[in-house]
Amino acid sequence: MSRNDTSIVILAAGLGTRMKSRTPKVLHKVFDRPMLSYVIDTATGLKPATIIAVVNKSFEKLDSFMPLPGNLKTVIQATQDGTAHALKSALPSLKSFKGTIAIMNGDTPLITSSTLRKFISSHKKSGNAISVLSFHAPDPYGYGRILRGPKGVPEGIVEEKDASKEQKRITEVNSGVYALETTALSLLSNIKKNPKKNEYYLTDIIGLAIDKGLTTGVYPIGAEDEFIGVNSREDLLAAHEIMRTRIVDSLLKKGVTFIDSFTAHISPDSSIGSDTLIYPNVFIHGKTTIGKGCTVFPNSRIVDSTIKDGAVIKDTTLIEESVVGRDAHVGPMAHLRPGSAIGDGARIGNFVEVKKSNIGRNTKAMHLSYIGDAEVGSGSNIGAGTITCNYDGRRKHRTTIGKGVFIGSDSQLVAPVKVGDDAYIGAGSTITKNVEAKALAVSRTKQKNYPDYKRERKG
Repeated sequence: MSRNDTSIVILAAGLGTRMKSRTPKVLHKVFDRPMLSYVIDTATGLKPATIIAVVNKSFEKLDSFMPLPGNLKTVIQATQDGTAHALKSALPSLKSFKGTIAIMNGDTPLITSSTLRKFISSHKKSGNAISVLSFHAPDPYGYGRILRGPKGVPEGIVEEKDASKEQKRITEVNSGVYALETTALSLLSNIKKNPKKNEYYLTDIIGLAIDKGLTTGVYPIGAEDEFIGVNSREDLLAAHEIMRTRIVDSLLKKGVTFIDSFTAHISPDSSIGSDTLIYPNVFIHGKTTIGKGCTVFPNSRIVDSTIKDGAVIKDTTLIEESVVGRDAHVGPMAHLRPGSAIGDGARIGNFVEVKKSNIGRNTKAMHLSYIGDAEVGSGSNIGAGTITCNYDGRRKHRTTIGKGVFIGSDSQLVAPVKVGDDAYIGAGSTITKNVEAKALAVSRTKQKNYPDYKRERKG
């Protein structure tokens, strides 16, 4: 398919009143992304000459919501006068284009590039002026029905509200995806307002094309779940569940094991290697990459992060925009904040928070510590209750801890400060000055014991 002879128009101007939201319908998210972005990705997969998104006047700039391909244009449908009017709104942007125009809907995030490619290929091979992508729905309620003659020749499309009882029994329905040649665009001017809904239906173009003797095709391609239109919160939930199931099924085929696939939520932009084990209630979002042979225990959430081969993420752990090295262990109940990198074989234990820090190979911080804005060398041990005091009330400062350092429990390192290789920090110390390599640093007040204090206090 040549990118120069195909353009795609995405109809995305619907107000979505049933969503009960101030957010435009197509900007509601499935997983981490607006549903419109999935449709744009599908269109981009065909490498068209241009993509035009028809939006309503309430939209802000689309690029503030999602990355956009360089060949995408947006046009405004000034009034909500139906799908045919929306397509007409795009025509000025197609004035110099000659070829095939594919029309999609911005509220159908589940359609795949392969289905769209098959449809457009069928349209072109048949030399049609206009084609419709159809599918068979066990329950066709709400869909426009495909009307065919005795020999299966397409005769038109009738909407649910306009269909007779006999027509409502038809299970072949309109997906809302069309392909037409630019030579057939003049038919748009002949579409009249539907008297029941007071809108211009794009479906009417099929009957008009047949009346004009133009070659017309209807192709039943793809499964029903690809064409679910999201018009309500219930539809949004259904779309999310279909996509979630698709992703899990794909990962199962690639060698990933799930303890409970029904509670696994994996973003379509994430990837998981073979022999990785995913426990229940795991959320893997954004562009996360999980390697081979990893284990992710229950109630963990990983966002835009890299988990390398053999790593173990223990229960109830949150990891954001971070890297976990090979065979490292993180958790339970740990938090890696953005900008953290955990070295190979390192151990980050329960109730440890790491922020914008590099933790060296085989280093351990096993309990109740905060490591922020720090560089920690390999083979070091961070005792329970250790804090890197990185904020002076105005600016953040970094702490540097060398290799093989032992930091005793309940220590505070007040940044900016450096601790040299193989140094030892005594428990309970507050370190405000640099510590040389192999030195022992202790910062404590002298202990005083007061005899009979309890009796005197009562006295």
